[in-house]
Amino acid sequence: MFGITRNLKIETLAIGGTSDHIHLLIALPVDRRLSETIRDLKANSSRWMSENGPRFSWQEGYGAFSVSPSQAPVVKQYIRNQDEHHKKRSFEEEFVALLQKSGIEFNPRHTLG
Repeated sequence: MFGITRNLKIETLAIGGTSDHIHLLIALPVDRRLSETIRDLKANSSRWMSENGPRFSWQEGYGAFSVSPSQAPVVKQYIRNQDEHHKKRSFEEEFVALLQKSGIEFNPRHTLG
């Protein structure tokens, strides 16, 4: 993923995750749309995985949250410690908590499948 973001000229501040999801902290350039960036990241990583790794596919959607520069160190640490976080709560629980903390209304049936 780091190589892909570098090739897309996107500054990557942190990458981490587990077997069922990934977290990226990126500085999105002002001339790039988030949806196009996610599309490009998924397409390029899927291509790489099909050529080099095990069978792989992305889920249809994604979640994205903005982070103030003052909170970037906290988010970086959070991303680095995914294995520890998931000993305490699942991906689904984590995602719902992020949505709630961000004040985002959601329908669990549509958000989590």
